[in-house]
Amino acid sequence: MRDVRLQDSWKALLAPEFEQDYMEKLRAFLLQQKQQGRVIYPPGAQIFNALDQTPFENVKVVILGQDPYHGPGQAHGLCFSVSPGVPKPPSLQNIFKEIAQDLGIAPANNGCLLPWAEQGVLLLNAVLTVEHALAGSHQGKGWEIFTDRIVSLLNEQREHLVFMLWGSYAQKKGAIINRQRHLVLESPHPSPLSAHRGFFGNKHFSKTNTYLIKHGVDPINWQLPDLSLSSVKTGDMYE
Repeated sequence: MRDVRLQDSWKALLAPEFEQDYMEKLRAFLLQQKQQGRVIYPPGAQIFNALDQTPFENVKVVILGQDPYHGPGQAHGLCFSVSPGVPKPPSLQNIFKEIAQDLGIAPANNGCLLPWAEQGVLLLNAVLTVEHALAGSHQGKGWEIFTDRIVSLLNEQREHLVFMLWGSYAQKKGAIINRQRHLVLESPHPSPLSAHRGFFGNKHFSKTNTYLIKHGVDPINWQLPDLSLSSVKTGDMYE
């Protein structure tokens, strides 16, 4: 992973991580998986997509996910997001329902959150790869150490960020965040199993923009554009 392609600002900050033993072990694990013919998501060029699309100095908001979607064509390196033309998973549908309730914004015809990332929303999973059809299969292999470092750098070197922590997993990962320096918004996860217990009605999206404006930062436009899905092949905008 020493020759990994990564956006310059993040590469400068994270370069030491790629020399650590845990990253060498992670690289060996992923190589072994590929040699065994396992299908890994997202595609290699999109593993660091969250960092590539949202440079360190551009981050305004951090949404923490757990691990990538494990179905064909779904994961493209942004948490909760799916590639254009892919049906919206249930948790993402619930995110759009809350945005509609909070801000009166109708859902787009697609689940690609790239426009959020381009505005400064870091869509970061705790684990950046997964094996086909095996949720959580790459947990405990080293990715969590890497993404903990990302959260730590944002916490220490930036100020007035908004962290959206949905569910106990994200909340534990965000426990180090300085609540005086940043806004931390917590609620249950948008999964259909828990969304009714407090994700719906959390108003995190309007609260985020209120906080950003208060601190002189341009708010996020949560409205996603509709795509002409008939002319979009999965992954085209990322190749």
